[in-house]
Formats: sequence, C-alpha cells, structure tokens
Amino acid sequence: MSEPVVETGHPEVDAALARLAELDGVETGEHVAVYEDVHQRLVETLTGLDR
Repeated sequence: MSEPVVETGHPEVDAALARLAELDGVETGEHVAVYEDVHQRLVETLTGLDR
C-alpha cells in the first residue's frame, strides 16, 4: 500500500498526484499510462504559470 498523497494546496497539482493512488493493485504494465498522465498534467500546470 502506498503512502497517502499530501495535498499541496494547488488543485491542479493535487488532482494529478491523486492519480498515483490508482497504482495500488494495478498490474505493473499499466503503471506507465498513469505516470504519463500525471507527468502531462504537471507539465501543463507548470506551463500555465508562464502565461
């Protein structure tokens, strides 16, 4: 079981990190899609800060 995700206070970041909880009980081969989604969400959030 993974550690609980600590909220950052930034809704977009918290939503992205919450996806990591989906990894519990999922086959390792399916982890890549979740990691890629979390990465993309974080990139979009950071890019939005530059606008």
